[in-house]
Amino acid sequence: MEDYLIKALAYDGQVRAYAAITTNTVKVAQRYHDTWSVSSAALGRTMTATLFLGAMQKGNQKTTVKIDGNGPIGRIIADSNTQGHIRGYVSNPHVHFNELNEAGKLDVRRGVGTEGTLSVVKDLGFGENFTGQVPLVSGELGEDFTYYLATSEQIGSSVGVGVLVNPDDSIEAAGGFMIQLLPGADEELIAKLEKNLKDCPTVSRLIERGETPETILATLVGGAQNLQILEKIPVEFECNCSKERFENAIISLGRAEIRQMIDEDHGAEAECHFCRKKYQFSEAELEMLYQQAK
Repeated sequence: MEDYLIKALAYDGQVRAYAAITTNTVKVAQRYHDTWSVSSAALGRTMTATLFLGAMQKGNQKTTVKIDGNGPIGRIIADSNTQGHIRGYVSNPHVHFNELNEAGKLDVRRGVGTEGTLSVVKDLGFGENFTGQVPLVSGELGEDFTYYLATSEQIGSSVGVGVLVNPDDSIEAAGGFMIQLLPGADEELIAKLEKNLKDCPTVSRLIERGETPETILATLVGGAQNLQILEKIPVEFECNCSKERFENAIISLGRAEIRQMIDEDHGAEAECHFCRKKYQFSEAELEMLYQQAK
């Protein structure tokens, strides 16, 4: 199944809903970064939730999520846009625990940590950014994104994200959903949604058995008759790094550091954190950048 995201409304516009399959996208991230099971699950969950935040935006706006927990994974970074493009990485890709958590699943909470922050930066264009930050409340990440939306954006939401990892660290299934209450949602509807969410199997298991974003949302809102699909967006891991971007980064270091690269290393190599692509800079190229620097 190809990765994609759907946007929908439910119950005559009282609920906004998103769901996505991200299995192939998380597979790409796993290969790029050689992530082990717990790191894969944490990165995949973060990327899927970030995908939903990006889909909430307009035009060419970009959303960047940074999770700084006190677990061994360290920092998790992901960014996405409105076109379904997502990328991400973790500070420590090699985190795996032989012990499962109390629910018999990968112990993502232990890997991420239960103390730290979740930060969201939205590039609104024209040099304007919106920044929100909340403390981690769980470390399982779905609950942390739910808390962020309720606290920082004042939107009652439920975020469910999951990654099913095989014993050889390959990705079997990944995806998630985000349900949001819109103004005017009544108490009876809220109670129905809460029951559906409680009774629903884990999202990674739903995807493993072949459920689509449409059928996942239909399950959560009590049937396809309650669902109005608005948009379907292809999802893929896409990195927008380039040699020009790294040239600008080197220029920003200033002449002293560039001269040191020239005199001591006679060149430079830069690697993209997101896709691991390497860019080489010769001594002559660094001399040109040196002339452009202040």
